[in-house]
Amino acid sequence: DAGSSVEEMEFNWDEYLEDTGATAAPHGSFKHVDTSLQNGFAPGMKLEVAVKSDQNTYWVATIITTCGQLLLLRYDGYGEDRKADFWCDILTADLHPIGWCEQNKKILKVPEGIKDKIPDQEEFLQRVLKGACSAPANLLEGLHRGKNPLDLIAPGSRLELQNIRDSLEAWIVNVVENVGGRLKLRYEGLEDLDKFDQWLFYLDPFLHQVGWAAQHGYSLQPPSAIRSLRSEADWQEILKKVKEEEEESSVPTDLFKDKPVIGVHSFSEGMKLEAVDPMAPFVISPATVLKVYNDKYFLIEMDDLRPERAASQRYVCHVTSAGIFPVQWSLKNGLHLSPPPGYPGQDFDWADYLKQCGAEAAPQSCFPLVTSDHGFKENMKLEAVNPVDPEEVCIATVTKLRDSYLWLQLEGSKKPVPECIVSVESMNIFPVGWCETNGYQLRPPRKAIVNKQKKIAVVQPEKQILSSRTVHDGLKNQELNSSDSVVINGKYCCPKIYFNHRCFSGPYLNKGRIAELPQSVGPGNCVLVLKEVLTLLINAAYKPSRVLRELQLDEEAAWHGHGETLKAKYKGKSYRATVEVVRTADRVADFCRKTCIKLECCPNLFGPQMVLDKCSENCSVLTKTKYTHYYGKRKNKRIGRPPGGHSNMEVAMKKPNKRRKRRKHFFVHKKKRSSTSVDNTPAGSPQGSGAEDEDDQDESELSHSLAQDRDKRKRKLRTFSFSDDENKPPSPKDIKMEVAEKLQLDSNPLEWSVADVVRFLKSTDCAPLARIFLDQEIDGQALLLLTLPTVQECMDLKLGPAIKLCHHIERVKLAFYQQFAN
Repeated sequence: DAGSSVEEMEFNWDEYLEDTGATAAPHGSFKHVDTSLQNGFAPGMKLEVAVKSDQNTYWVATIITTCGQLLLLRYDGYGEDRKADFWCDILTADLHPIGWCEQNKKILKVPEGIKDKIPDQEEFLQRVLKGACSAPANLLEGLHRGKNPLDLIAPGSRLELQNIRDSLEAWIVNVVENVGGRLKLRYEGLEDLDKFDQWLFYLDPFLHQVGWAAQHGYSLQPPSAIRSLRSEADWQEILKKVKEEEEESSVPTDLFKDKPVIGVHSFSEGMKLEAVDPMAPFVISPATVLKVYNDKYFLIEMDDLRPERAASQRYVCHVTSAGIFPVQWSLKNGLHLSPPPGYPGQDFDWADYLKQCGAEAAPQSCFPLVTSDHGFKENMKLEAVNPVDPEEVCIATVTKLRDSYLWLQLEGSKKPVPECIVSVESMNIFPVGWCETNGYQLRPPRKAIVNKQKKIAVVQPEKQILSSRTVHDGLKNQELNSSDSVVINGKYCCPKIYFNHRCFSGPYLNKGRIAELPQSVGPGNCVLVLKEVLTLLINAAYKPSRVLRELQLDEEAAWHGHGETLKAKYKGKSYRATVEVVRTADRVADFCRKTCIKLECCPNLFGPQMVLDKCSENCSVLTKTKYTHYYGKRKNKRIGRPPGGHSNMEVAMKKPNKRRKRRKHFFVHKKKRSSTSVDNTPAGSPQGSGAEDEDDQDESELSHSLAQDRDKRKRKLRTFSFSDDENKPPSPKDIKMEVAEKLQLDSNPLEWSVADVVRFLKSTDCAPLARIFLDQEIDGQALLLLTLPTVQECMDLKLGPAIKLCHHIERVKLAFYQQFAN
């Protein structure tokens, strides 16, 4: 169009996913990123912590969650009580490994808050410390204290890199840049010459700490590509200098403890196979095992039949190297095998080729087992390194999957790139948001802006960015409350969110679909991880649109987090709503718990803690009805008496069964702060429809308005024979509740307070429902107006429990008419 132009827009992943109708690849599929986020501490580790109220004493605490240099701790003895959890900054807090107090003659003393729970301190410590894992001493003390292990690979650090052309050689490299574990490396001795720079993830099998070559019998010399740039004497002088400065520039050896272990291979020289050239991973072609170095490494050469061929493409492999396949792998997976250059014709046949070459195919046993549980699907989006220009990280779309390999289409690269073939375990692919989190430029797609014709579209509200408390290295407070907002230098700080399949799933979520969810999501960017979790929950619902409505941000609610637009599909209709998610790790646990309560499921159904054997909420032994009462979210449906004038009690009781006509429920668009966007579709409304199914009706409200003015109205002195203790039910002697007997009341139920109503219910077999009466402030007048339909709707009770409750209410009504109506 004449009015079209191509612009580089500020890229937003959420909007892009919305526009393309795609989903982000799950964060848990990028194992190398997961490993890079670990700070050396893990939930469950124990340490000795100064007691806040008495800095001269210490007590044992357990790590609940880690977030950068912060630890969420709980003193041992609090059990499952989360109220006393507190955040500590490793750099400033008085933290020590187990055994430190004994070695330094410091006092271990039970904190005041749990003193009554631990009568025998010595016996308790022996029990909780038996088989316990202490937090690493080197991360709590010394130079490395409080540092993320990954940050120890700073610019100027030295490593050793194996030569990909000859694995028996290695040379020293300098770290020029560290981007979330992705290292820009320059060969020692090249100073500012960047022509031979390489980008590798720190867990790459060919990257090692200084001294590795000597320990394993490999020669330390510069690769042939740069050897001619210096004289032999210069290289020896460089090597001498490196050894003198080794201690200053060394990287801790334990940083590489999570590197993949290279196993023993069974390849022989001359074997044929199919391979992807790592320097140009766009096609699969025949290749040959050219040389076997030892039981770990072998050299592969891409086949080239041209007589005038230049230097062939060779590279070193090990048994778990990506991009090597058995003969006929392409054929079995319906893929095209590119014949080697110089092969006559395009119809390649392996049998003829092997006969022609006089070679044998590498047997299937030489190749590793296929990884099938990876989580990637077609059309998913991610971020990937451009193999042609490793400086670029581009948006990538999964176009095809075969076994444990992905075909990626890169978008936004400076030069067009064919589809790339990568392993699902490649360290050159990253989750959505990785570049933004690590402050690296993501190559955005070029976006066509059409000015000629404006289109009405549903757009997301402008993202609400709230100011958060940033925790700096110089944080003075030793402890933070678990409610404090925490951001760690813009890095990933959301822990893994576990789906605890054994927990009670509630009325909205399908137990079978919940069981099919992955064990965990994350870690990663809080907003993205929680959005993925909520999307999975919505899709696991009996009625996804209903769950979306339950999660929708209330118009009147205070906006404490980050607004995200989520979608649901139900019976062919699409729904959208704005849902609030938190942006910082310290609020994730509370967010997950509150969301569970909204959905009336076990508060532990999903969250940063994994439920192993037994849920702390004991949800498995509670019936669905009782569980809903204890954890349900029905508190907002008030059936207590609102303030205002008096209502006609007599009229109200004459028409107890008249029900309000139900209305179809529409999602309404929430107020969007600081937004200039225009959304012409109600949030949550089915697009092109406007209403949800009729069986998803609006929550009914009580049709009668009950009068109340507690501040002005004087109550008569009660002679109701209940204890003053609100939690103590009356004895059977005080009030006769046998079903066969007539109820005899000592006071007028019209004058009962909420506490009176609660005490009455606790004396009946409906005692578990007393809590909901307390929450909804149902006093005596409101109690007398309750009917079976009202109880069923507003308390969400099944017919059986509702009838049982109404039986007791009718007895109170009867006693009221007989004793007090006149």
